[in-house]
Amino acid sequence: MLPEELPPLPALTRAEGELIDRYLEAADLLGRINPARHGDTYGALRAAQALVRTAAALRAALALMHERGERELYGGTLAHALRVDGERRTARVALPPDAVG
Repeated sequence: MLPEELPPLPALTRAEGELIDRYLEAADLLGRINPARHGDTYGALRAAQALVRTAAALRAALALMHERGERELYGGTLAHALRVDGERRTARVALPPDAVG
Protein backbone atom coordinates (compact mmCIF):
# COMPACT_ATOMS: atom_id res chain seq x y z
CA MET A 1 0.00 0.00 0.00
CA LEU A 2 1.38 3.41 -0.95
CA PRO A 3 1.64 6.11 1.73
CA GLU A 4 -0.84 8.96 1.57
CA GLU A 5 0.55 11.78 -0.56
CA LEU A 6 1.19 15.02 1.30
CA PRO A 7 -0.62 18.14 0.10
CA PRO A 8 1.44 20.55 -1.99
CA LEU A 9 3.57 23.14 -0.22
CA PRO A 10 2.97 26.83 -0.83
CA ALA A 11 5.60 28.67 -2.85
CA LEU A 12 8.51 29.40 -0.50
CA THR A 13 11.90 30.97 -1.00
CA ARG A 14 14.79 28.58 -0.52
CA ALA A 15 15.57 30.29 2.82
CA GLU A 16 11.94 29.94 3.97
CA GLY A 17 12.05 26.26 3.08
CA GLU A 18 15.25 25.88 5.08
CA LEU A 19 13.60 27.72 8.01
CA ILE A 20 10.64 25.32 7.96
CA ASP A 21 12.91 22.27 7.70
CA ARG A 22 15.17 23.34 10.58
CA TYR A 23 12.18 24.37 12.74
CA LEU A 24 10.58 20.95 12.31
CA GLU A 25 13.92 19.25 12.93
CA ALA A 26 14.20 21.18 16.21
CA ALA A 27 10.63 20.15 17.11
CA ASP A 28 11.50 16.50 16.42
CA LEU A 29 14.49 16.77 18.74
CA LEU A 30 12.50 18.54 21.47
CA GLY A 31 9.97 15.72 21.25
CA ARG A 32 12.76 13.19 21.86
CA ILE A 33 13.94 15.22 24.88
CA ASN A 34 10.45 15.78 26.35
CA PRO A 35 10.76 14.60 29.98
CA ALA A 36 7.02 13.93 30.18
CA ARG A 37 7.39 11.10 27.66
CA HIS A 38 8.84 7.67 28.28
CA GLY A 39 12.38 7.22 27.05
CA ASP A 40 15.97 6.80 28.08
CA THR A 41 18.44 9.47 29.18
CA TYR A 42 21.01 8.53 26.54
CA GLY A 43 18.54 9.11 23.70
CA ALA A 44 17.50 12.43 25.23
CA LEU A 45 21.16 13.42 25.65
CA ARG A 46 21.89 12.66 21.99
CA ALA A 47 18.83 14.66 20.93
CA ALA A 48 19.93 17.60 23.12
CA GLN A 49 23.38 17.53 21.52
CA ALA A 50 21.83 17.53 18.06
CA LEU A 51 19.50 20.36 19.07
CA VAL A 52 22.50 22.68 19.48
CA ARG A 53 23.53 22.06 15.85
CA THR A 54 19.94 22.41 14.65
CA ALA A 55 19.49 25.70 16.51
CA ALA A 56 22.62 27.04 14.78
CA ALA A 57 21.23 25.95 11.39
CA LEU A 58 17.89 27.59 12.24
CA ARG A 59 19.70 30.81 13.16
CA ALA A 60 21.65 30.64 9.88
CA ALA A 61 18.44 30.26 7.86
CA LEU A 62 16.93 33.30 9.55
CA ALA A 63 20.14 35.31 9.11
CA LEU A 64 20.19 34.45 5.41
CA MET A 65 16.59 35.59 5.04
CA HIS A 66 17.44 38.86 6.75
CA GLU A 67 20.56 39.40 4.63
CA ARG A 68 18.53 38.85 1.46
CA GLY A 69 16.04 41.49 2.49
CA GLU A 70 13.32 39.07 3.57
CA ARG A 71 12.32 41.17 6.56
CA GLU A 72 8.91 39.67 7.28
CA LEU A 73 7.78 36.18 8.24
CA TYR A 74 4.50 35.56 6.44
CA GLY A 75 2.65 33.64 9.14
CA GLY A 76 -0.19 32.35 6.99
CA THR A 77 2.07 30.95 4.29
CA LEU A 78 4.59 29.51 6.73
CA ALA A 79 1.84 28.04 8.92
CA HIS A 80 0.42 26.31 5.85
CA ALA A 81 3.86 24.87 5.09
CA LEU A 82 4.23 23.72 8.70
CA ARG A 83 0.84 21.99 8.67
CA VAL A 84 1.81 19.79 5.73
CA ASP A 85 3.88 17.59 8.03
CA GLY A 86 4.35 19.68 11.16
CA GLU A 87 1.30 18.71 13.19
CA ARG A 88 2.44 15.10 13.30
CA ARG A 89 6.05 16.06 14.01
CA THR A 90 5.28 18.57 16.76
CA ALA A 91 2.79 16.38 18.64
CA ARG A 92 5.54 14.84 20.81
CA VAL A 93 6.57 18.28 22.11
CA ALA A 94 3.24 18.80 23.90
CA LEU A 95 2.50 17.28 27.28
CA PRO A 96 0.73 13.94 26.98
CA PRO A 97 -2.81 13.72 28.37
CA ASP A 98 -2.88 13.23 32.12
CA ALA A 99 -3.50 9.57 32.83
CA VAL A 100 -5.72 9.18 35.85
CA GLY A 101 -5.47 5.89 37.61
